[in-house]
Formats: sequence, structure tokens, C-alpha cells
Amino acid sequence: MTPTAVQDIRNVALLGHAGSGKTTLLEALLAAAGEIKTPGQVERGDTLSDQDPLEKAMGHSLSTTLAHMEWAGHWINILDTPGLPDLLGRALLALPAVETAALVINASAGIEAVSRKVMDAASDKCRMIIVNRIDAAGEDLGDLMRSITDRFGAECLPINLPAPGAESVIDCFFNPDESAATAFSSVAAAHEAIVDQVVELDEDLMARYLEQGQSLDPEQLHDPFEQALREGHLIPVCFTSAQTGAGIRELLEILGRLMPDPTEGNPPHFVKGEGAAAKPVEVLPDPDRHVIAHIFQVQNDPFRGHLALFRVHQGTVTPNTQLFIGDARKPFKVSHLLRLQGRDQIETARAVPGDICAVARVDELHRDAVLHDSHDEDYFHLLPPPFPNPVFGLALLPRKHGDEQKLSEALPRMLDEDPCLEVGFEAQTRQTVVRGLGELHLKLLLDQLSGRWNLQLDTAAPEVPYRETITGTAEARYRHKKQSGGSGQFGEVALRVEPLPRGAGFDFQDEVKGGAIPGNFMSAVQKGVLQALEDGALAGYPIQDLRVTVFDGKHHAVDSNEISFSLAARHATLEAARGARPVVLEPLVNVSVTAAESHFGEISAEFSSRRGRVTGTDSPTPGWTEIHALVPLAEMDGFEARLKSICAGDSEFVVSGGDYEPAPLDVQNRLAQAYNGGAEAR
Repeated sequence: MTPTAVQDIRNVALLGHAGSGKTTLLEALLAAAGEIKTPGQVERGDTLSDQDPLEKAMGHSLSTTLAHMEWAGHWINILDTPGLPDLLGRALLALPAVETAALVINASAGIEAVSRKVMDAASDKCRMIIVNRIDAAGEDLGDLMRSITDRFGAECLPINLPAPGAESVIDCFFNPDESAATAFSSVAAAHEAIVDQVVELDEDLMARYLEQGQSLDPEQLHDPFEQALREGHLIPVCFTSAQTGAGIRELLEILGRLMPDPTEGNPPHFVKGEGAAAKPVEVLPDPDRHVIAHIFQVQNDPFRGHLALFRVHQGTVTPNTQLFIGDARKPFKVSHLLRLQGRDQIETARAVPGDICAVARVDELHRDAVLHDSHDEDYFHLLPPPFPNPVFGLALLPRKHGDEQKLSEALPRMLDEDPCLEVGFEAQTRQTVVRGLGELHLKLLLDQLSGRWNLQLDTAAPEVPYRETITGTAEARYRHKKQSGGSGQFGEVALRVEPLPRGAGFDFQDEVKGGAIPGNFMSAVQKGVLQALEDGALAGYPIQDLRVTVFDGKHHAVDSNEISFSLAARHATLEAARGARPVVLEPLVNVSVTAAESHFGEISAEFSSRRGRVTGTDSPTPGWTEIHALVPLAEMDGFEARLKSICAGDSEFVVSGGDYEPAPLDVQNRLAQAYNGGAEAR
């Protein structure tokens, strides 16, 4: 079957911490819907989601997988996302493609770090919570339900309840049996709570329900139920065991009958234009309008090719549809329109609003691109979810000569797959540096570069980009003179250096009078000054925040040339800078840590031990604190592991660029001695 009516489609992202059972839950749903004969198992490596060799080896999903199923006339697309904290960015890629964000919680582990982050990131979606693994022995599901409402709010209400022994679940909404025994609470109380929550948004229904004592059936509650989901006024909680099958068919019924179709969910946040000039635009799930689709994920494989997954938001896509990519003037033709069932690619005849499909082997397609069939939609963009910032860096060093080019081709492909990877080339240290969310994140990148592109890489901690500056004013004069038969070399430069405020950069002034240095040689003088500033005066680091004023010099009518004045200026600059009390500047970074309030003291002490200073605190939610600090970049090595140890992995931190400040004297001496010792060796 191919869905033809937009109202038949349900799009759901399974989100949650690693180990919550998302992949096993998807297998159980597919089997219950008749899409597969028997559920696969993560331990056996035969699940529909985890087909990559690395996923099988680790026993964890490493990228988002799309699967679909038919149930009671509904077409349900499910995106199974990674749950490892370092792969949070890859999980959040699924949000722009769905109406429903379903948080899966392991009943044994409770609410873990990733659970909180994805619920916050999905605040503009219709949300639900699936408590999985309810069959685990000795679990207090009532206590877990209280933890859920404490953390996510009183709008989290159970729509079914586990039976004693968790062998099945009891419906509390469609056909509530108030006499049925449950593991906690009661069917009557759960039914009343969820109906009360829904009717608050419809005055007529509330009047009938409260004043007349009239009972309401699910069909009467459908529209206010959808409104409650859209507004975050209701977050249904249901219970399952993917292992035993308890609650699986009930979950399918909830997805089909209660969760929103593309016409009922919150509209996507499309804008037209860039930056501050961008204006919101309306995109409607109408199959007869211009096509607007959004690429939310790409997959790159040297053997299988380039695959782009997209969600249709407006219009209808068929094979041979001509689509533009962003503001490109030349369209491409959709030669093969694909539905994905895990790694299986199934050709389909059409995609209507709400459909999630794929196009293969079109290299121009990239993540976050908007596809459209009319230039009226040029410069359309879909606002992205809030991705976390990369905080952990590694310098990449190819082992084989000539692999630099292969690495430069592979890295952009990997960045297109993962929004939380960054790559940069540090000009000062001449290193290719990749940054991610943690050590595991970058280890996976290295494994994928090795497996897909046969790249063998060594790694190192990125060198700290120290700088130098001067704190005083000094003058110097240098004469470069060389005679070796025929025309010689002659150039003399006198100049002054003086400090500028931090961040001012470099200022060059020409105050030469009377043609002491001919104007045609002044560009060579400036070139020599800049070369000296790159060399450094104290420890070999670039000098910044100073003014260099050239005020005198001498020239020779025959022997003066550009190289002579460039060399003279370079030596004069270095001599003056060494006499102007140079200092080494170290980079500081702004660090923001979010953790439980109970860890405030330990985290503050950790900052102090790293020569950092706390600059402020916030309280984002009850029981949690956000600590802001300024820390020398050189002292951040090992901070991630130490923070995980302090907070048992239940924390997050963000690093952003800060200022430069003079390094402590012992650090300056160490760097200067290392540089001068190296210079003597050279």
C-alpha cells in the first residue's frame, strides 16, 4: 500500500537514552503489524534498524533508521533514533520530519540524561512517553510515574496502566474497564484525569461533562485531544514491554487513533530569506499545491552511494518530478522515488504531504536543503532543532602520504550526516581539527572514516593557539647590508611598536619623511613587519594587538630593493617587540555546565583546579543548576571525563570562544624555554 490521503499518515520519532529499548520496540511494532514475521534482536544483530557492522558490534544504533507499517487503515512512519549521548545531534535530525516525538523510557533505568534533552528539544512537537521494559522484576512503576510528572509536568497522564505482574496493560481511554486491577492507581482515576485535561480546552464539552454529567466517547474528544497535544497541555504516557509484547497492540492503536496526522500537528517553521531578514511563510499539507520538501538526513556510502531522506510538507512528488534544490537555478529529476524499510529501498509511485521518502545518487542533495518545484519557493528554509555545540576536539594526521586529499573529500560527507561535527584547519598549528560531542563521538567518526574510505589516521590533542602581545613601547633600527660582487643589498628601517587594547589587532603607520624610504618599498617594509609578527618575539606565537609605526630609514640608489627592506623591517620589528615587554596570551573559553544542584560544589572546585573562575549561575529548572565559568583552553583536557565522573554521566556542558589573557608567568617561561630550546636545536 502507498498512502493516498494525508489524514492516514502518522509520523513518529522514537527518542530516548541508549538502552531504553527503542530498536526492540520498533521490531515488536513491525511484527504486530505484520511487516516482519518475527522480531529481530539487538544481541543477534538481525534487527531491521541496526544493519551497519559498527552498530552490530556495539549493540547500539548509530544513525536514525526509517521504517513503516500499516495498521487499521493508518500508514505509520517510525524513525528509530540513536540514544548514545554523544550522538544526540543525529537523533534530533528526526524532529523536523515528524508530528509526534515519542520518548521511550527504560522502566529500570528511569529518566536519564538524553531523555531530558530530547523532551526539551521536542517542545514544539506533539509529545508522548512510552515506558518500556515494564516486565523487569521489582520495578515500582507508580514511583516512576511520579518521577515523570515531577520532571516533565502534571500534563503527563497515563492513557493505559500496567496490569499486576506487567503481563498486559489496561486501557484507560477508549474502553476503560474500571473494575480491572492495575499495578498502581486505578482505571477510573486515570480516565477521569485524562478526560478532565482534554475538556479544559473545549467549553461546550466541559459544560456537558461537568454540568450535565454526560459521558464523552473518544470521537467527541478527538479534536480537543489534538489541540491539547499541540499546545503541550497533554503528554500521554503508555506502558509496554517490547520483549513480551505487553502493550504493543495498544500502542499501535494509540498511534493510529490519537496521535496527529500531518493536518493536525503543529505546522513546520518555514521562513523565506536569511538571518534577520527572514520572514515566516505558511506551508500547508495540501497535495495540490507547489511541492515543498525538506531533506532531514543524508547517508553516504562509497558502495551504496548518496541517499537523501526527505519529508514532503506540501504538494505531491512522483517519479520524473523536476525539483530545485534551495535557490539553485537548475532542477534535477526524481528518477527513482524510494520508501525505506530499514536498509531496503522500495520504489513508490507518489509521495503526498506527510510522506517520508528518499532519493538516491544525486550528489547535490545535502542535509537541510529545501526541495521545491517552483522558483516562488526559492530561499525557503526550515528552522532546525536546537543542536548541541561540539566541545571535544582531535587533530587528524593521515598516516599515508597522499591521503590528505582523500580526507578532505570524506570529511564534508561526514559533516553532512552529523550536525554536531565541526572541522577546521588551524593555520597557526597547520592541523586539521575535528570537534564533536565527546570522545565516543569522534571515535565513531574515525571508525567510519576507516571503514568507508579506508583512511588510517593518527590523532593528537589540538595544539593550544597561544598568542603574544607587548605591554610597553620600544623603538629599534636595523640595517640590512650585503655586498657580494655586482649589485648588493641595502635597506635600513627605524620603527616604533606600542600596545593596543585587547582585540584591536594590528595597525601599521607610515610616518617616514623626506623620502628616507622610497614609497615603492613601503609595501616590502609592511611585509617584513607581518612576517616578524607571525614569528613571535618570546615563544614563537603570533603577536597581536599592537601598532607598528615606521618613522625613518635609509636607502641606496643602486643596492636597495624590496627584499632588503623586507629583511630590515623584520629584524627591526623583532628587536623592538623584544624590548617592549612581550607576554604570552592564552585563550580562554566560556564553559556552561548544567547538572543537579547537589554537584555545584564539586564542579566549582573542578573549575578552580583548572585555573578557571565561575562568572555566574542560573537555575533552568527546579533541582538543576547552570554554572558559567571562564577557563584556560589549555586546562580543558580531560574535563569531559571528569565531569562524567562527578555527575555519573548526568550532565551536559557547552564550550564557546572567549578572550585572550596573559598566561601565568610559569606558563610563559615554560613556553619560552621550549621555543628557545627548539630554536637552538634548529
